[in-house]
Amino acid sequence: MKVPLLDLKPQYAQIKDKVIPEIMEIIENQGFILGPKVDRLEKEMADYIGTKHTLGCSSGTDALLLALMALDIGRGDEVITTPYTFFATAGSIARVGAVARFVDIDPATFLMRVDQIEKVITPKTKAIMPVHLFGQCVDMEPLLAIAKKHNLRVIEDAAQAIGSKYKGKDAGTYGDIGCFSFFPSKNLGCFGDGGLVSTNDSQLHERLKGLRVHGGQVQYHHQEVGLNARIDALQAAVVSVKLPHLAAWTEGRRRNAALYNELFKNNPEVVTPIEKPDCFHIYNQYVIRVKNRDALKAHLGEKEIGCSVYYPLSLHQQKCFASLGYKQGDFPESEKAADTTLALPVYPELSREQVEFVAATINAFTKK
Repeated sequence: MKVPLLDLKPQYAQIKDKVIPEIMEIIENQGFILGPKVDRLEKEMADYIGTKHTLGCSSGTDALLLALMALDIGRGDEVITTPYTFFATAGSIARVGAVARFVDIDPATFLMRVDQIEKVITPKTKAIMPVHLFGQCVDMEPLLAIAKKHNLRVIEDAAQAIGSKYKGKDAGTYGDIGCFSFFPSKNLGCFGDGGLVSTNDSQLHERLKGLRVHGGQVQYHHQEVGLNARIDALQAAVVSVKLPHLAAWTEGRRRNAALYNELFKNNPEVVTPIEKPDCFHIYNQYVIRVKNRDALKAHLGEKEIGCSVYYPLSLHQQKCFASLGYKQGDFPESEKAADTTLALPVYPELSREQVEFVAATINAFTKK
């Protein structure tokens, strides 16, 4: 039985009848940049996540860049985040000239250790960037208390967490700015690159709008140097068509995750992900821990079962961040996660038989 890590074709089949007319309308009207489709998506997303404002942009990476720029974080400033995340988190910090300062992760959740944040705050610290990794929120209540105590801004990296909740509120609504990605593999993806920022601050929203179009609210008049970071109308239309399906797709992911948990419960060699009591986990990824990860990955490949390693090298070990001065062993839990974790297929269209086949294959291999 072949089980891909992700298959977007069944999802496309569900929306084809609605998305094709939306795309054709844009093509007929030739209104490709910003416009009513983007305006509609921004309102829909604000309503969905429960924030005053959202702003569509060109990618999740550019969402992070826009957030940092809007909060005047730049050369010499420090931003506290996690070393166990996608490159764009720290890459965006470096891109504005700031310095990433890391704290290790909780081995049970893979999320940044909030209780370690105050240890790395310095006079240069300007912000905290929590990452709601794999679809589960960081402990935002104590994090916000630390930020308030030290007068720090909070940028939520919610690229993998649209629909995720912490104490009843959505990811991206706690900090000064939330940042989302519509990359096709995300639980809510477009047909290319796309992203979104969210905020409850109207002044920040206006600043972000200007920064999105080269730093000017009026064409050819620029208050500052911004980015070309617009989401295009085609991508906005795709996300709008998909958004009404998101709750059902999330339940499908949660159903598959629960089935995996049940199928692995008697196998001590497989450590399954946990859902914290105060959280609603959307399982953008379903990530297990195993001792012989690389051997298992190769075995699954032979059985035509898709899987992936998120992330094989922690950010503090990346060559481009050598100047930060970190060394191997500085963040042992992040390094251990990089060596032992494996993401399994969890997309909502998986059949029960496919999930059972994946779990049976892993159980047989790990119990040898």
